[in-house]
Amino acid sequence: MLLEPTPVEIAADTIVVLDFETTGLSPDRGDRAIEIGAVKLVKGEIVESFQELMNPGMRISRFIEDYTGISNSMLTDAAPCEEVMHRFADFIGDFNLLAHNASFDRKFLDAEFARIGHSYSGSFGCSLLTSRRVFQDAPNHKLGTLVEYKQLPTEGVFHRALADAQMTAYLWLELLSDIKRRTELDTLSFEQLSKLSTVPKRQIEDYLQRLAQF
Repeated sequence: MLLEPTPVEIAADTIVVLDFETTGLSPDRGDRAIEIGAVKLVKGEIVESFQELMNPGMRISRFIEDYTGISNSMLTDAAPCEEVMHRFADFIGDFNLLAHNASFDRKFLDAEFARIGHSYSGSFGCSLLTSRRVFQDAPNHKLGTLVEYKQLPTEGVFHRALADAQMTAYLWLELLSDIKRRTELDTLSFEQLSKLSTVPKRQIEDYLQRLAQF
């Protein structure tokens, strides 16, 4: 059944966009975060950023060193994960959150926050799922591919947390711009975008038409 759009509530262009670099793929298997990067968007403008390496209390593999450019020596003097995550909790406050392939980053955010007894009040969105529905003609929906496909700002650095968070923020704003153009709406809510990311691809145009009625 097609989801009904909802009226504008919290604007989708006011959000914290985040990215983790980690020791592996799953905190359930003991993997930890080694870097967090984030940007805070307010009314579509980046107003603040956050980036810190963090010491996971274990050595990282050569594969992760090569993949991220983060070495064991770089992590030796970094603050423990727990200290960094306390600071990051202060940074995000009660903002809604966004990541590209959010299921990955959310697992690590939840796991690291659980270690310090913290939870967050905002909702969590996924630019990957949204882009699959809005940019259906893209070759694929990897972050790097979408950055090239839409000619978004980039310094050519990938797999470092702050750089990826910045590119995800630019991608998110491009998604919002495209949807606004197609619906002729001036403002979109985070809830509307969250619902859009779950609509079957073949029903996206119907959803956007319904969205345009609000």
